[in-house]
Amino acid sequence: MYTLLCSDLAIRSGTAALIAPQHYNRQARTLHFTTKGGAALTLPVTDQVRRMIESCDLESSKPFVAQLWTSQGHGRKPGDNTRWPLIMRRAFTRLRKRLNFNRRIIPHDLRRTSAVAMLEATGDLRDVQAFLGHLSLHSTVIYLDHDLRPVKRHTLELIKRPRVEESEEYTA
Repeated sequence: MYTLLCSDLAIRSGTAALIAPQHYNRQARTLHFTTKGGAALTLPVTDQVRRMIESCDLESSKPFVAQLWTSQGHGRKPGDNTRWPLIMRRAFTRLRKRLNFNRRIIPHDLRRTSAVAMLEATGDLRDVQAFLGHLSLHSTVIYLDHDLRPVKRHTLELIKRPRVEESEEYTA
């Protein structure tokens, strides 16, 4: 679930580990939480995330990741919720090593991948900004700077051409 929250919904890893039943609206099938920047964010959940959420105790205040972790016999039960982000990051690293994935990858990379996918799907930087819950567009651009492609010369020439007026277009 932790990986799905970081990838499908592009939720920050620390926030993903702490998402709990009070963040879930069962009727709307959405998660509502506050981002690092203090913005309120509501995201629809994918069917896979919904199934995992609804397999948890929705009356509990315990984070979903903690409920699933302990119910699946992983054993660690920290005394408070503040340790879950650390436990999940360490588990992610162990999984990466066990799979012999040598490239350094962290859960936050899944958020970046989702941001790039959102930009490719929508072509709208503001949609990506809203999806990530960023207050500043500058923060969003930082997530995408590795994906920026060079501007082609013919594209620059196109924007320098004078605009054809609509009336001229029909008479030509």
